Amino acid sequence: MNQTPPRFEPKNLQGSSLITGARQVVSSVGKSLQQDEAASREFDFTEADFARVRSMILKIAGISLAPSKQSMVYSRLARRLRACNQNRFSAYLDFLENNPSNPEWEQFTNSLTTNLTSFYREAHHFDILKSQLQSLSGKSRIDIWCSAASTGEEPYTLAITAMEAFNSLNPPVRILATDIDTKVLETGQKGVYRMDQVEKIPQDILRKYFLKGKGDSEGLIRVRPELQAMITFRKVNLMDQSWSIRPGFDVIFCRNVMIYFEKDVQMQILKKFAPLMNPGGLLYAGHSENFAMARDYFTLRGKTVYVVNDDKAFKGNGSTPAAGRIQVGA
Repeated sequence: MNQTPPRFEPKNLQGSSLITGARQVVSSVGKSLQQDEAASREFDFTEADFARVRSMILKIAGISLAPSKQSMVYSRLARRLRACNQNRFSAYLDFLENNPSNPEWEQFTNSLTTNLTSFYREAHHFDILKSQLQSLSGKSRIDIWCSAASTGEEPYTLAITAMEAFNSLNPPVRILATDIDTKVLETGQKGVYRMDQVEKIPQDILRKYFLKGKGDSEGLIRVRPELQAMITFRKVNLMDQSWSIRPGFDVIFCRNVMIYFEKDVQMQILKKFAPLMNPGGLLYAGHSENFAMARDYFTLRGKTVYVVNDDKAFKGNGSTPAAGRIQVGA
């Protein structure tokens, strides 16, 4: 009588042991590298210091720093410690908290603000904007707010789009360009860029709206003065309880900034955007941002483009901005 031989399933104890061992080695190496990095630092920077920085920047700017940003925070704020003649992070942070009106708060915020931008970033938005502006050609003035202007590439792209839409160097469009970082606003106002920063701009647009530097300015390029004349650069912190801003915007660009805010903060900002916008006004968001939670205020119209709901929009006449500014969100 033939009997089926018993089957044995070998346990891969050796493989399991190797994996566990490898994980332990990786963990040990990671801790060793962190210790080496900390030992080589000029200033003592503890977990408690990092936690304080995260709390402070969240409160003042709404920026939620990931735990992985500890090295970045150290490198950026170490410059501020040197500038302020501080030798410990805890002393620098104590100084800030004990002096809430000190100008150093602005430097602290500037240091931790991320400013990633470029000309014609997410280019499909500018095609939509061009069509929108042409549909508003009967208005005497069209107002656009670029709420995260950074170093100016986005507001200048908006201005170029407006000039192209109206085939004029003096279209009926005015742009408010704001940011929390005063240093990048200064760069934007100057309108001077390196050649590598304008590589993505079509050559015909480049020749039409930019001036090449000569002599000491070789290798640099500057926007035409007509573009600068369309734009007002100004500091605005979206985290402030209220903004002193004139209502009547047909367009608000708020792209790739909400991703740094918690959902409740995003909602607070969106609620304040709505009454600043004319009925039919469009809000342009970043490619990875979704404002579905604000459907009572905005309705998705296209790819990351939202139209303000009429019942939440500015109650003016919709053709010209109201005289003076209003406090929104107070």
